[in-house]
Amino acid sequence: MKFDIKEEDMIIKPYKQEGPIYIREQKGFFQKIRRYLGWILMFVFVAIPWIPYKGQQAVLLDVASQQFRIFGQTFLPHDFMILAWVFMAGAFGLFFITNWLGRVWCGYTCPQTIWMLMFTWVEHKVEGTRNQRIKLDKSDWNMQKTTKKVAKHLIWLVISVFTATSFMAYFVPAKTLYIEMFTLEWSGLVSFWVFLFAFCTYGNAGFLREKMCTVACPYSRFQSVMFDKDTLVVAYDAIRGENRGRRKRKSDHKAQGLGDCVDCNLCVEVCPAGIDIRNGLQYECINCGLCIDACDDTMNKFGYAKGLIKYTSENQTAGKKSSPFRLKLVGYAALFGLIIVTMAIWAFNRTPIEASVIRDRNALYRVNYEGLVENPYTLSVINKTQQTMHYRVSFSGINNAKLTAPERIEIQAGKMLLVPVTIAADGYDLKGKRIPITFTISANEDSSISITKESYFYKN
Repeated sequence: MKFDIKEEDMIIKPYKQEGPIYIREQKGFFQKIRRYLGWILMFVFVAIPWIPYKGQQAVLLDVASQQFRIFGQTFLPHDFMILAWVFMAGAFGLFFITNWLGRVWCGYTCPQTIWMLMFTWVEHKVEGTRNQRIKLDKSDWNMQKTTKKVAKHLIWLVISVFTATSFMAYFVPAKTLYIEMFTLEWSGLVSFWVFLFAFCTYGNAGFLREKMCTVACPYSRFQSVMFDKDTLVVAYDAIRGENRGRRKRKSDHKAQGLGDCVDCNLCVEVCPAGIDIRNGLQYECINCGLCIDACDDTMNKFGYAKGLIKYTSENQTAGKKSSPFRLKLVGYAALFGLIIVTMAIWAFNRTPIEASVIRDRNALYRVNYEGLVENPYTLSVINKTQQTMHYRVSFSGINNAKLTAPERIEIQAGKMLLVPVTIAADGYDLKGKRIPITFTISANEDSSISITKESYFYKN
């Protein structure tokens, strides 16, 4: 089916608005989902550092001490392989969602989108509706314009500083951070990072806005690689909508040769990226659904059926069935599940203690004054809990041997201690020049916290 669309009309109406984008406030089903979800995510973001756990901050990424504390578990630098698993899980989870539902991450949960829309909401409350904001920007500077602009930017700055401080609470104890903020006792390093993050929030959400999504963010560039003909995207039904044109509400638009699109342009005015969804799928589209709400509202007013703009797939548009078990979608889901299971197994088998056996290769053994062969060892023990622990050392592998080690080894939370120990044995009772032995380091407070390390005992 061909539509009577003139070439000059396509030239006049670009894919994206030129100049600043003035987003129209829109109500509707998808806007309600986005708004509630945004408030929930912001609340979680602010609240997590304030969650207590066993008298400490439940989540604290203490970079200065090289310790990540998460609900009683302390992760040290050599545990950071878990970050690789987290990033891979996040990547394949995102690929799965993208292949299934398109760019819903961008439209509903991306921090850039949430903060951009919050700044836009402030702009709407302070400066007025879309038309009022356009008129205000075109007017000459006066007291009213100056007051509104100053008020808007002050609120933006307050939100930016609060956002940056909330983010820093993940790296600096939250109570200490806020007490020092109100007493003006922040260190130079903390002040630098807070104001840097505040500046980035203020600039990204207040000024760059959609440019972060359309220019800076690489995800919008390679997302199409993960799409297939069954991926849900926001699409305009051109067969039903064209030829578009303005008309009276009660007129017979079919007799006039018009489609259901009344060319109200609201789908463009509510779009955070400033695109016209009627021009087809574009990489700038973040699948936020605002244009769907705007179009459905217009269809209601004219008495037309909803769904002129809707979430659909290429196959659904062509009247074909969409398969939920396509290879790419199942593959992404399987890889995501595999990584989650691997992380769970790693976490389940992880012990809150780490140890290694260090040998002096220049003095593997010596003979003491009793004629016994001695082997010196240094045990490197790391307490990966968040409490001071006490440990004991034992060994096996040689009968009638004597272990010389501290009876009670105290190690503070997240700290490492080098513990010198010695094993002495009668060389005549030993077979071979190298005998395998096993060290066992156990916590006095909890017998389940234990680790074994293999080594060797050497004789002349």
